[in-house]
Amino acid sequence: MGKVAAIIGCGVIGGGWAARFALMGWEVRIFDPDPETRFRVERVMADARRSLPGLVDAAMPEEGPVITFQSLEAAVGAADWIQESLPERLELKREIYGRIQSRVGGRVTIASSTSGFRPSELAKEARYPDAILVAHPFNPVYLLPLVELVPMEAVSDERVEAARTVLSGIGMYPLLLRREIDAHVADRLLEAVWREALWLVKDGVATTEEVDDAIRYGFGLRWAQMGLFETYRIAGGEAGMRHFIEQFGPALKWPWSRLIDVPELTPEFAGMIAEQSDAQSGARSVRELEGIRDGNLVALMRALKARGRGVGRILRQTEMELNDRNGAVLDYSDISEIGAPIETVNQAVPLDWTDYNGHMNEAKYLQVFGDATDRFMRIVGCDADYVASGGSYFTAETHIRHLCEVHAGARIRVSTVCLEGRGRKMHLFHELWNDGRVCASGEHVLVHVSLKTRRPSKPSARISRRLGTIEAAHAALPRPYGVGRYVGAPR
Repeated sequence: MGKVAAIIGCGVIGGGWAARFALMGWEVRIFDPDPETRFRVERVMADARRSLPGLVDAAMPEEGPVITFQSLEAAVGAADWIQESLPERLELKREIYGRIQSRVGGRVTIASSTSGFRPSELAKEARYPDAILVAHPFNPVYLLPLVELVPMEAVSDERVEAARTVLSGIGMYPLLLRREIDAHVADRLLEAVWREALWLVKDGVATTEEVDDAIRYGFGLRWAQMGLFETYRIAGGEAGMRHFIEQFGPALKWPWSRLIDVPELTPEFAGMIAEQSDAQSGARSVRELEGIRDGNLVALMRALKARGRGVGRILRQTEMELNDRNGAVLDYSDISEIGAPIETVNQAVPLDWTDYNGHMNEAKYLQVFGDATDRFMRIVGCDADYVASGGSYFTAETHIRHLCEVHAGARIRVSTVCLEGRGRKMHLFHELWNDGRVCASGEHVLVHVSLKTRRPSKPSARISRRLGTIEAAHAALPRPYGVGRYVGAPR
C-alpha cells in the first residue's frame, strides 16, 4: 500500500496540499464539512495537473486517488501524514487536534499550515504535543516548493527528520527554523513590505499598480534568483557584504521607512485600495489571474532550473530523484531488454511549451526528439565523459511529422528505434505518444565526428558494439510507419 496523506481543511491551501501529494503519488484523504469542498479541490487538481508535472523533465509517479470523507476520524485513521489547513482560529485547531489524536494517538505527525501561530501555542492542550509542528507553505502549494518547518523543543530530532523526508519527497524545500517565532520568517518579511506599500498608497506616493511595477520590474526579479543578502553582497562590489553595510548601513537610521506603524484601514482607505486594484487587474477574473500566475511561474522556474539557481536547484534535485526512482539510468547490456523500442522521454508538456493555438509549439517537438536522441546516445555510451574525450554525434538530417495536437499538461513519452548504427552513421526513428496515440514522429540521421577535427570519424569500439546490438534487436521489429517519408510525399 502506498503512503496516505490526510488533508484537514480544503480551502486554497488545503486544496494545494491535496494536489501536491496526489500528483507525487500519495493517496489523499480529505475532510472539510463545506459542501463545495469536492468542487474546489477538483478545480485546484486541474490547475496542478496542467502545471506541476511540466516543471521537471522526468516521469511523474502515477497520480494517487483523492478521496472525500464525511468523518474526520475516518479520514485520518490510516494516514501517514496529517496536514491541517483550517482557518486561523486557535481554539478550532486545538479542538481538531484533540479529535485526531483520540483516533491516531501520537504516532502520526500533525503539520499545521498556519501562517502565524507558534507550534507551542497549537499544541498547548494536546494529548501528544510532541506530534504537532508547523509546515507553512506558500500559494500555490502545488508549484512553490518552500515550506517553513517549525518544531517546538519537545519534538524529537527523529520526527523532524522524518517530516523533512516527507516534504522533500514531494518536491518541496523544507526550511527548518532555528526557533519558534510569530509568523515564522517569510510572512514577517512579506508583512514589512506590505506595511510600507500601504503607506505609499495612503500618502499618495504611488498607486497599487505602481508599487507592483516597482517589484516585478526591479528587485523582485533579483530576489527570485538570489534572495536578499546575496543581492546586496553583489551591490557591495568586489569588497562584498562588509563594504555594502559600511556604505549603506547608516541609511537605515534615516527616516525613510514607516514600518513602525500601519495606516488605519478605514472604509475609505480600503475602498481606495480596492478601486485601484480593480482598475489594475479587474478586467480579469481571479480564475484567469491564477492561470496567468501559474504559467509565468512555470516559465520562470524552468528558466532557473536550466541555470541551477534559486528554485531551479530544488527542481533539478527533484528531477534527479524522479529519474532515479523511474530507473532512468539503464544499462541495456542484455539483448532481451532492447527487443522493443526504447523509452527515451517520459514527462508532461510544460505550460510554456504551448503557442497561440493552445497546443505544443512546433519547436518543442524538435526539443523533445533532441532530448530523446541525447538519451539514446547516453545509452550506447556517448555520454558526457565520452564527449569530453573528443567524440560525439552531430545531426545531419531531421524530419518531423505532426500527426495530432498535444496540449499543456499532457503526459508524453517517446519510443526510439535504431534503424542503423554501423560505421559512422546513426539512424533513429522516434515516436511521440500521448493517450495511446502517436502524435508525432521524428526521423534523425546523425554522424559520428571528432571534436578535434570537426570531421566524421569512427566511434569507439564500445559504442559500435552497443549500437550493433541494439540495431540487430530492433531489426526484428515491424518497420515504423513513416520511415523515409519526405515533405509532401503521398501516403
